[in-house]
Amino acid sequence: MNSRPDFLFVVILAATAAMPAMAQDPARSPGAPSIPDFSGIWSHPSFPGFEPPASGPGPVVNTSRRPQGADIDGRTLPAKNDILVSNPARLVGDYSNPILKPNAAAAVKKKGEMEAVGIVGPTPTIQCWPEPVPYIFNGVAMQMFQRPDTIIFLYPNDHQVRYVRMNQPHPPQVTPSWYGDSVGHYEGDTLVIDTVGVKIGPFAMVDFYGTPYTEALHVVERYRLLDYEAAREGLERDVRENRRPPGGADAGSAPDYSYRGKHLQLQFTVEDEGVFTMPWSATITYRRGREAWREVVCTENTQELMLAGRDAAVPHADKPDF
Repeated sequence: MNSRPDFLFVVILAATAAMPAMAQDPARSPGAPSIPDFSGIWSHPSFPGFEPPASGPGPVVNTSRRPQGADIDGRTLPAKNDILVSNPARLVGDYSNPILKPNAAAAVKKKGEMEAVGIVGPTPTIQCWPEPVPYIFNGVAMQMFQRPDTIIFLYPNDHQVRYVRMNQPHPPQVTPSWYGDSVGHYEGDTLVIDTVGVKIGPFAMVDFYGTPYTEALHVVERYRLLDYEAAREGLERDVRENRRPPGGADAGSAPDYSYRGKHLQLQFTVEDEGVFTMPWSATITYRRGREAWREVVCTENTQELMLAGRDAAVPHADKPDF
């Protein structure tokens, strides 16, 4: 029996229980606006995940397309329809995106050429490695524990946990780590998180297309609650870009499509002068999850996709496809 997930969850619950109640936040002055409640399970059952912004520079997207599987409210679409979205079986990044410097464009092109002929390129997900910011935002779900001095994020793939220190600066010298040094504060009804110091590993990328990053990576997240009608704008951008499973198929975390209360939107901005010609942004528009938090175990991959600089390959049949 593997007790690691249960132990991890108990530790997190104990830590959050030991923190002071949100209403006792000493950093907020009397009369300040109340802090919105972002806590709970949030679902985003789309792949590969990033929603291009309504305007301005956006992320690398997939040039390989296929018909959408389900509409904005999870209803199955005909197998043949004219809503062409990202094809999960061929992650061929658009290396002509003007945000990319030549070295980054070359990396995206190389991985895309592998994918185009049916070879899965290495990613942190496939290799069971930690998923850095903003790559980790591609997950189909997220759970947030919200306290005055700490925000804790849970991500389902391999029990990944991320901590954000509230109302504190970055240290003068940041020690690189897999999720970086994240500090946060509230701006009215918005939670703002600033992350630097993301560690460089053998599968260092910000997305599924192999877009690299350097030590200069800087990510700013802005979380806010939206009424359903306001959230639909982001949900519609999502359904025009990211693949959704048809027929209520399991994407890892089922949303409550009937829920018409507050939705959660993450808007994030990425800059890295070593890779990008300009800052770019994207969103993730979450729905409330309708099921208990799932446990997703990443089995240790003993058949590496890349060993000592030598490329190897696995067939696309090993990649989930919905």
